[in-house]
Amino acid sequence: MRFNRTALLILPLIAFIALFYLTPVFSMLLRSLESGEGWSLSAFKAVLSDSAFWRVMQITMTISLITTALCLLLGYPLAYFIARTRTSVANILLLLVLMPFWTSILVRTYAWMVLLGRRGVINDTLVNIGLLERPMQLLNTRTAVYIAMVHVLLPFVVLPLYATLKSFDWRLVDAAKGLGAGPFATFRQVTLPLSMPGVAAGAVLVFTLSIGFYITPALVGGPRDMMIAQLIETQVRGFNWNIAAAMAVVVLAAVLMICALFVRIVPLNPLMRR
Repeated sequence: MRFNRTALLILPLIAFIALFYLTPVFSMLLRSLESGEGWSLSAFKAVLSDSAFWRVMQITMTISLITTALCLLLGYPLAYFIARTRTSVANILLLLVLMPFWTSILVRTYAWMVLLGRRGVINDTLVNIGLLERPMQLLNTRTAVYIAMVHVLLPFVVLPLYATLKSFDWRLVDAAKGLGAGPFATFRQVTLPLSMPGVAAGAVLVFTLSIGFYITPALVGGPRDMMIAQLIETQVRGFNWNIAAAMAVVVLAAVLMICALFVRIVPLNPLMRR
């Protein structure tokens, strides 16, 4: 009886996922199999044999992996500091981490366009203090894409890492130091392994969100930095619905395989090791 009551509690969640997630995904799969002559795999054959698709996929994967790595490098020290500092200071820092969520991604991207433009704040400052003779190209480059995407996605690494480090038993660190381990050895052999569930959760979140990024790369990136969402959008605007759906299915399958492999190597929950 208790199991049945618990199962009833999750029924609304299952219905929500089925209605607003599984139904669109199933519709997308059906659309990818449609053709003028009935059901066929012609759209998948066209997508998988298209060199432009694979080139854009390579760019997307490269940008997503580097963005994930940068977010981890910047987010880990910040999460560590928040977890170890006083509660009053930690609350203020967490508020600052969450503050970007209150502003639209489009507004934040436009802000980076203003900062990185040839007459933007960064170029004007570097020219005025004499470090540059003339403004350099910052906007519409791969560097601009990394900067803007890291700014948007950094909270998705900080929050799971903070949750992991906050529940960390810091007596283990004290014990390692008491046994003679230095700061680097303590971090490498105690802190980092035990915080890997937070690292894995943050990495999976940032990577999956990076794959589907559209607005930021479209506005601050260059023509050579087209990501897969932009390519799918061009197919939709050309009314090539089955090609766009086939691309989306291939990307979804690739992301699911990469995430399954990543979680297999670094489980999100330490209990999964057992």
